[in-house]
Amino acid sequence: MRTMVEPSEIECRQIAELIGDYLDGSLPKATRELIDWHIESCGPCVAFVNTYRGTVDAAKKLREAPIPPELKQRLLSVLRARRASS
Repeated sequence: MRTMVEPSEIECRQIAELIGDYLDGSLPKATRELIDWHIESCGPCVAFVNTYRGTVDAAKKLREAPIPPELKQRLLSVLRARRASS
């Protein structure tokens, strides 16, 4: 879900909420430009965006690995137990 952004201001919290859409290019141009403007002058947001981008890039390079059967069964048991208690 996208957060509505005022045309003249944006807060760090809003950047955190919009980061996925920002990086995949799906935000409206005005919102992207507002985020770009904010990031240029906000060190914590620069670090956040760079870390997020690095994490996404690293995850894309991971190769798929099979789950050992015993771990799969334990995970399924936990998920079924949680579903039953909901």
